[in-house]
Amino acid sequence: MRHLLSTQELSRPDALQILDTTEEMAAVTEREVKKLPALRGRTVVNLFFEDSTRTRISFEAAAKRLSADVINFAAKGSSVSKGESLKDTAQTLEAMSADAVVIRHGASGAPQRLADSGWIDAAVINAGDGTHEHPTQALLDAFTMRRHWAKVRGISSVGSDLTGLRVAIAGDVLHSRVARSNVWLLKTLGATVTLVAPPTLLPLGVHDWPVEVSYDLDATLEAGVDAMMMLRVQGERMNAAFFPSEREYSRRWGFDDGRLAKLDALGLKDTIVMHPGPMNRGLEISSAAADSSRSTVLDQVRNGVAVRMATMYLLLSGSPAQSTGPESSERKKS
Repeated sequence: MRHLLSTQELSRPDALQILDTTEEMAAVTEREVKKLPALRGRTVVNLFFEDSTRTRISFEAAAKRLSADVINFAAKGSSVSKGESLKDTAQTLEAMSADAVVIRHGASGAPQRLADSGWIDAAVINAGDGTHEHPTQALLDAFTMRRHWAKVRGISSVGSDLTGLRVAIAGDVLHSRVARSNVWLLKTLGATVTLVAPPTLLPLGVHDWPVEVSYDLDATLEAGVDAMMMLRVQGERMNAAFFPSEREYSRRWGFDDGRLAKLDALGLKDTIVMHPGPMNRGLEISSAAADSSRSTVLDQVRNGVAVRMATMYLLLSGSPAQSTGPESSERKKS
């Protein structure tokens, strides 16, 4: 891999390589000293044109744990607010000898443009572009699901895929780059995906996606799910009334206390409840569901650092044929 721009472009071997490398990185994050020298001397730039908390901090922590030098760039308060173009910003980073650029941008396709432009000779990682994709979020979601699914099946998660896993993704699919990235990655890894939303919050052409579509969350639960992912209602991207009221939305498409209890009634003892964050508690998910033993919300945040460590390691440290892995490289340097 030269860049990570989309999960749709990830082959099954590439996806499994990232997830398996993440297992090694997750072990590092659980040690007392959470550091590897793998990217010492490399420079990673976090180029964020949109506000972010979890993603930006996660990428920063990941780069620092690999011993990279990190430059955080926010559009607000920079020359971008004065009208500087993406090209000029990229060329400034090139002059600073950036090795990797993590970019979040409001325009779909901006990371692809940066990677294809020739403006900068650096690995480009898409940290979310418009309503297009958010590949590292999908990877951390898949990693979280894979660990759980392997535990349920009593097998090692290393090398395994998600064949047989039933995943439901519910909520504001129309505006969700997380949903898009998850659909493609989960399909590649063998899972079956059902999208659940009101018709107004489903994108045009969704019936051509490799998914089933449902407008009834209760019916989807009754059919059986292994992972229930709730999406944030993105009010900031809405300029029209996509549903009658928040109360109506929560009643029909929110994962409330009643639906949490319903999992037990249906005998779905191993079903997990996921959310990419930030959450609108009381709208798409209740506090009881978000804080329950089934919830993987904090696991997803924790796994996000390991996934981003794995991504940067693979992009900047060469192929496995050139390296025997992060732990081995650490031993060689010590």
